[in-house]
Amino acid sequence: MRLTFDGWIAGIGTASGTRLVLGHWPRSPFGPVSDVMVERDDGHRVLLAPTPELAEFIDATYGFDEVRITPVDVGPAWTVAAGPLSLRFDVGRRGGLGWLLRAVPAKVARHPNWVRLVDLPARLVMPGVRTHGSAGRGRREWYGVRDLHPITGATAAWEGRDLGPLTGVEPPVRFGFGSTPRHPSLARITTTVDVPDTRPP
Repeated sequence: MRLTFDGWIAGIGTASGTRLVLGHWPRSPFGPVSDVMVERDDGHRVLLAPTPELAEFIDATYGFDEVRITPVDVGPAWTVAAGPLSLRFDVGRRGGLGWLLRAVPAKVARHPNWVRLVDLPARLVMPGVRTHGSAGRGRREWYGVRDLHPITGATAAWEGRDLGPLTGVEPPVRFGFGSTPRHPSLARITTTVDVPDTRPP
C-alpha cells in the first residue's frame, strides 16, 4: 500500500537545544493535518499529533519516546499552536537550490525513481539529509522536495518556557533515517510511504 502526503516540512533549531520539525499536510490519507516532532536537548523525542490514527501511523513509521494527542493548528504567517508548543517562524526568499528544485516538474520531483536518483547529491550538499530509506515496520519512504526556503527567525515556547532564539538543527534530529537540513528551512515536499500488506493471505 502506497500513501502520499503533500505539503510542507519545517526544520528548526533553538538555543535551548530543542529541535522542532513541523509537518503541514493540506493533502494526506488522513485529510488536511499537521504534526510536530520534537527532540529535546537530552534526546527525548515527542510527537504532537491531532488524532490517534495519525499518531499511530507516524509513531509506527519513526518511533518516539512520547506521543501526545493534541490539536495542531497552523495559522497565517506560520503560526503554530500544538498543545504545550507555541511556535512562529519567518520565511525568507528561496535561494539557488530552491530555484533549482522548482525547475523540476512536480510529477518528476515526487516520483520514487527520481527521489532515489537524487539521494546521493542531496547527502553531499546537505550532510545528514536523505531523500529515501527504510522506516519502521518494514516501511520505505521517499521525500520528493519541490521547493526550499530559509527560515530567518523563530520564536518558540514549550509549556510557557521560551526555547531561545533560532539556531541550526544541531545535533541532527533522529526521526527515521535522516535529518532535516542543518540550516533551518521550509521545504515544499511530497512524502511517499510504502506500507507492507500484513493481512493474512
